[in-house]
Amino acid sequence: MMAIIGMFYQDGLTGSAWGDWSLYTDSPLRADAPDFSKELGVTPPLGFWDPLGFSKYENPELAKSQFQRRRIIEIQHGRVAMLACIGYIVPEYFRWPGYCSPSMNLSFTDIPNGLKGAAMVPLAGWLQIITFVGIIEVTNLQKIQDKVLGDYGYGAFGIPFGKKIENDEKKFKSLTAEINNGRLAMMAIIGMFFQDGLTGSAWGDWANYT
Repeated sequence: MMAIIGMFYQDGLTGSAWGDWSLYTDSPLRADAPDFSKELGVTPPLGFWDPLGFSKYENPELAKSQFQRRRIIEIQHGRVAMLACIGYIVPEYFRWPGYCSPSMNLSFTDIPNGLKGAAMVPLAGWLQIITFVGIIEVTNLQKIQDKVLGDYGYGAFGIPFGKKIENDEKKFKSLTAEINNGRLAMMAIIGMFFQDGLTGSAWGDWANYT
């Protein structure tokens, strides 16, 4: 139902159910901003889509800088969401041996998966996690990026000192795939949180939500 409404809407405005939004130049959804239609992360069928006008500024330079800032943030959130999804799935099949907190006699296998596990992690563990994330944020994520947004100087898959993708066309394709996978992961992790909170598991039985 949502899909056919979207098809009707796009067909009426662009002439095709999967048409090019650049054909609808008078669209109120298109911001009055520099041309971002060729930027990284712009993919069919929507193309450059800015319904809330976040890139609409009178100053073109300010519009460009704000677009880059938000795109970098989107990439960062997408990467976190992809790791979070993996973090939900892997513990269902594998747990590290040993103890999370020897002083509390708390092993990794004692910590349940999902939202329930957050309450069982000791305060010292959360402080270590927050400190680690803070160090990465301050020492790494503050780098100014001009050419390739989201590129912090690491190799493919973010592996330090790993081999980089030298072919520009292949790099653009891979980075675009990463952004789209990150967008999907952000939706997925929200769904996992929602279902976990209501049924007790990220893929729980809705019959448990009485």
